[in-house]
Amino acid sequence: MNKLTTSRRTLLKKAGQLALAASLPLNQINASDISKIQKSKKGSVNHSVCSWTYGFLTLAELCELVKGLGINTIDLVAPKDFTILKEYQVNCSMCYTAGKISLTQGWNDPSNHTWLIKDYLEAIPLIAQAGYKNLICFSGNRNGMDNQTGLQNCVKGLRQILPVAEKYGITIQMELFNSKIDHKDYMADNSAWGVELCKQLGSANFKLLYDIYHMQISEGDIIRTIQDNHSYFGHYHTAGVPGRHEIDESQELYYPAIMQAIVATGYTGFVAQEFIPSGKTKEDKISALKKAIQICTI
Repeated sequence: MNKLTTSRRTLLKKAGQLALAASLPLNQINASDISKIQKSKKGSVNHSVCSWTYGFLTLAELCELVKGLGINTIDLVAPKDFTILKEYQVNCSMCYTAGKISLTQGWNDPSNHTWLIKDYLEAIPLIAQAGYKNLICFSGNRNGMDNQTGLQNCVKGLRQILPVAEKYGITIQMELFNSKIDHKDYMADNSAWGVELCKQLGSANFKLLYDIYHMQISEGDIIRTIQDNHSYFGHYHTAGVPGRHEIDESQELYYPAIMQAIVATGYTGFVAQEFIPSGKTKEDKISALKKAIQICTI
């Protein structure tokens, strides 16, 4: 039987096997719980958590949390904080540059290319030296620009940094956002545009960061899109729709089946939790992360 035909009931049962561990505060998870988490992860994708969604913790505290959960990886950290990750022996699954970070001023506008090229050429060696592999980038907003012009501008700019990324073994990844709710006017708001950009660049060191939350809002058809275009997707983000909160049964996406689809493609990269926990207390928010990891463990 194809993995994707596994019944919803079976997947829910599997996702819920460690529900008790997911509901406990971090300091109450014992060695047996951690062993079960790690054992259940065998053959699955690697887990990560985006730093900004757990911004109520210091980066050091977040390092302690992910180590306690046995995932040891954090998304979206800048070079200035690599020393903290190294201190805790925590991996960074997606890096920022050391310079300006703008979601609205991106590669689609040639007036941004000078500072973007400088920032990326400075960041790539730093990331490689730290032993990390992925560096995020953004298309920027349209500001009246048509999609084809923006795409060609991205190609022109990114071609000036890709030889260096290839030399250092760093993958540049453009994140896809929805422009309907969260990022009005953002250009890379659909997978087809992003895939065409990948094709025109023609480099194994350029991929798309496929944000499942954003693409559900923009275009839906998540599993089919992953099946058809997975070779262009180098990283995944999660969150619940609607609201960008927990990825549990309170929202419309069924993440166990989505994880099955991702694993079926042979993907061995990272899936980073990027939902905003809705709990009122720190303990509630930490428990939400534990539960999300269990939901995405197949």
